[in-house]
Order: sequence, then structure tokens, then C-alpha cells
Amino acid sequence: MPVTSQLFAALRSGEIRRICCSAFQCPVQHQCCQSLPHSSNSVKLVQGKTTRAAALGSSQWGIQSRSYRSSSERCYNLTPPQVNSILKANEYSFKVPEFDGKNVSSVLGFDSNQLPANAPIEDRRSVATCLQTRGMLLGVFDGHAGCACAQALSERLFYYIAVSLLPHETLLEIENAMESGRAVLPILQWHKHPNDYFSKEASRLYFNSLRTYWQELIDLNSGENPDIKEALINSFKRLDNDLSLEAQVGDTNSFLNYWVLRVAFSGATACVAHVDGNDLHVANTGDGRAVLGVQEEDGSWSALTLSNDHNAQNESEIQRIRSEHPKNEEKTVVKQDRLLGLLMPFRAFGDVKFKWSIELQKRVLESGPDQLNDNEHTKFIPPNYHTPPYLTAEPEIIHHKLRPQDRFLVLGTDGLWETLHRQEVVRIVGEYLTGVHLQQPITVGGYKVTLGQMQGLLMERRARVSSVFEDQNAATHLLRHAVGNNEFGSVDHERLSKMLSLPEELARMYRDDITIIIVQFNSHVIGAQNKTGTTGDPA
Repeated sequence: MPVTSQLFAALRSGEIRRICCSAFQCPVQHQCCQSLPHSSNSVKLVQGKTTRAAALGSSQWGIQSRSYRSSSERCYNLTPPQVNSILKANEYSFKVPEFDGKNVSSVLGFDSNQLPANAPIEDRRSVATCLQTRGMLLGVFDGHAGCACAQALSERLFYYIAVSLLPHETLLEIENAMESGRAVLPILQWHKHPNDYFSKEASRLYFNSLRTYWQELIDLNSGENPDIKEALINSFKRLDNDLSLEAQVGDTNSFLNYWVLRVAFSGATACVAHVDGNDLHVANTGDGRAVLGVQEEDGSWSALTLSNDHNAQNESEIQRIRSEHPKNEEKTVVKQDRLLGLLMPFRAFGDVKFKWSIELQKRVLESGPDQLNDNEHTKFIPPNYHTPPYLTAEPEIIHHKLRPQDRFLVLGTDGLWETLHRQEVVRIVGEYLTGVHLQQPITVGGYKVTLGQMQGLLMERRARVSSVFEDQNAATHLLRHAVGNNEFGSVDHERLSKMLSLPEELARMYRDDITIIIVQFNSHVIGAQNKTGTTGDPA
């Protein structure tokens, strides 16, 4: 069931404790709130080789070497029910309510899931419906050097976007209600798994920063309705600025003081989609990805990527970074396919080690808590660090006008795209949603197979029918393939069992955290809106 945000619930008699809090609270204390670990997402922040094995073995740049348990300590032979239990632990589904028996939204609903490789998981996800404006927000956040920054984004970014989209009159109404102590309607309705928690301790801090932002928007009123592209860019940049400012100012509360510094010194990428009628905007910062599943007239599936990776595989990003720094840094600003030889994503929230001056970093750390000051990762200054900032959280915005053949959108952290090609992702999801894969003939992609192998494929086909029946969530089905696919594009249960039973010390060598959101579109509504020229919907 969706959880209505408490941010603008009745704020009387100092009920500030309810601000920014979801009705769902994490049933247990999350590990990411207990201590500041060294970076376990070492494939993103490491010197030298890019292999996961090399990354895990490195003790440089504050990445701790790990002692390995013998694989014999863990049994690789998980039963199918055990595999299903692991894969389904974090799944969540939401269907947009119908009105008078009809779904008038361009969004039918969404499925989401995530599978950890790090302990604790550094990915986060968020979905919310905008209540005071139109549309739905969906996002995946990939943390590195800890989960703190990704956690903060999952709680805060959508509020900044929603506030940026509010007309001037609504902002004034909210501020006046706050001043007089009157109740204010909520602006977001969250759709969260019970484990996707909110930080109660930081709610007052988060609210104060957000309120300062909307007060500035009131003062800067241009008289025009907000532009979605401008609103997305401004909200990303403003939140990142607030993360930085909060860490510099600190807090008298020792826990909050430690928390805001952890958020700022860790980092996270963000891939966010805003769906309003047949208008789809994707805002991407980093190496998350948004891919549209398009069904062609012959029933086949094609993938349309609606984001660009901000890393060394994107030549325009390399040129952008080099153009922002002196000529004599051309060979050092991007080195070994990493920013300053260290960071894989070229855009990210937090990561103040790549944004603050050396003097500011030293001053904040010297006045900060001992736990942070004693951490080698936070104290380390990147090499060739001459003209900061080297990193930005400014997103790249891509707008797409939805068509009836656009059936779904997949948002995924890079852990998904490292294991499956985008076309394969779209095929798997498309065939799952339509059931086509149960009727198609078996193909072996040019491989020479024995009769025994063919019998195995046929047995797998029969088992897949029950597997699909078990997977009521498209994201879970995609996870199953991402972890268990064999060379024929089919799920190998033995491989899946082994991958899911790897000890945490080894799991990160084979894959990253994986977080997926799959949004299904209502082709009938989109087609009707395209004919009439309307855009709005209540999603």
C-alpha cells in the first residue's frame, strides 16, 4: 500500500518529529546508520585496475583488504524456494488505482526490486506520486564509499523536485500555513517497501533546508509556471549544495553532526524519471541508466536509451571535464578511465573530496568527530588536486514524448547494465509482460549443442513456466536473469544458486548491488492523449 508522506501533515504544537517521515519506519537499525565503513563499493573508487578482484584486494585510498572465509563454509546448493526467498525479499509492486473502472493515468503501475552485493547495500530507490502537481517520480540511487549519500537522496531529492514544480501561489500558501500553524496538504505520496526507511533523526534538519529553498523560490518568483527541465536541474544542484553546506556548518547534535559529514564524504549517482501524461523526462547524474521498452509492429522488442552514462566511456564527458580545468591538467584530470584516477562516475552527489578546496576539507575534518577524522578515506587528498571542483551533480535531462508502442521503462543502477545488455533487458521484460517467451521456439544463438544439452534446455523451458508463475514481479524476473543467465540467455538454476550463496566477501567480486524499477505504461491512454493533444494525468 502507498504511504502518504508526513512532510506537510498537520504541523501543530511543534509536531516537527513527523516532518519528512514515512509511516513506514525501518523495523531494525540499518547498518549504514551505525558506523562509517571504508568504501566497499571499491570498483567505483580505486586506483589502478578495474577488475572486481583487484579492486577488492586493494588497501589504497582507504579501501580495506578483506580476509576471506573458505567457500566450504557456505553451501552453494540452495533449493528453488530458498532462491525465491532471496530474490523476492525486497520486491515491491504498485498499481495505479482505477476511477469508475477505468485507469485514466498513462502509468499502469510499477515493479521494483533490489539485490545486495555490498553489506550493507549501497543502492537506494524511491517512487512517489506528486499530489499538488501532476505526475509520478521514480528514481534509483547508487552509493559509493558507503550508503549515507544514497540514503539522503532517496529521502530528499523528490521533495526538492516537487517544490521546484509548485506554482508561486501554492508556495505562498504553504509558507503562510507554516507561519500560522495551519495544516498543509502533503505534496508527495510515497510508494515504498517497508525496508525503504526514512531517517527520523534528521527530519528537522531536512525540513529546515527544504523550507529555506521554497522561501528562496518565492522571493525569486518570475511569474511563470516552472519548467520541468529547469526544475529538475535546479533541484539536483540545490540538494547537492545543501548536502555540502550542512556538512560545513555541522550540528550541535553529535549524531547529526556525524551523519551530515558521512553523507557529504560519501557519494551517490541518481537516475530519476518524471512521468506526466505522455511527457517523460529523465534526469541522470552518473552511471545509472533509463531504457525504454518499445514494441514494434511485428511484436518484437527494441531498446531506446534515455540517458547517457557519465563516465570514461562517454567521450563528451571527458571533453567537458578537461575543458573546465587548465591545459596542464589535461593528462591528470581523467586518468585510467577515472576522475583524477580514482572515481568512475564523472557526475555525483556528495563526494566533497572532489569538490571542496584542500583547506576546507582539512578545516571540516579537524573540527569534526574523531570517528571521521580517524578514517583514512576521508583524510586522503586525491592526487593532482589543483583546481576544484572536479565533480558536479548537475543532471543531464532527456525529454521523450510517449507513444502507444512505448510499453515500459527500466530504471537500473549500473549493477544491472554490467550483467545484461540493454536489448536483452528489454527482451526479457517485454516477453515476461506478454508471456511470449513461453511460446517461442528455442534458439541457441549459433552454438553447437548436443542432444543432452538440448534436453537440458527443454527441461529448463518447462521449469521456466513455473518460475514465471512464481515471479509476480517483473523486476524480480529480471533480477533472476541478471544473476543466473547462461550463454543461451536462459536462467541456469545451478549458476543462480551459486551466485546467491556467495559469502559477502566474494559477492562483490562478481557483481555490484542491483536496483531495478520497471514502469508499465498505459498505451490506450497515451494514444488517446496524443490524438487530443492533452498531457496531464493524475499519476
